[in-house]
This record gives sequence, structure tokens and C-alpha cells, in this order.
Amino acid sequence: MENLTIKVYGSGCKGCQTLHQNVIDALAEKNVVADVQYITDMQKIVETGVIVLPALAVNDKIVSVGKVLSMADVKKFLE
Repeated sequence: MENLTIKVYGSGCKGCQTLHQNVIDALAEKNVVADVQYITDMQKIVETGVIVLPALAVNDKIVSVGKVLSMADVKKFLE
């Protein structure tokens, strides 16, 4: 995958931080390079239309909302 961008939208809570870390760990394990952004700015989050956190976007497509995905779940979105 070229120019992979992953955004974790969260309030900074434990679950959001866990999702962010799981994304980083999944990328490392699969040896995939991506631009990972952890977005906590509520204005930017609202602009995406996300109302339940945490949320995960891959290449600006929201793929998960309201769930702390495991590393295995994150990997599925990298395939």
C-alpha cells in the first residue's frame, strides 16, 4: 500500500490511546509504513461526522466507530 494514512480520532481517553497504540503495533508487526495521526481536536472530529469515539479512518474512510479495536482487528484493515 502506498501513501497509507491512518487517523485515530479520540478524546485522549484510555480507550482512544489503546487504539492508537494498537494501530502502531499492528503496522510494526506487518512492517507497513503509514502516516499515523492521532486527532484529539474536537472541531476536526465533528467535521468528520463522527459522534462516537474512538474512531479509525484508513485513507480518510471511517472504518470503525466506538470500538477499541485489537491489534488483530486493526490488521484486517491493513490487508
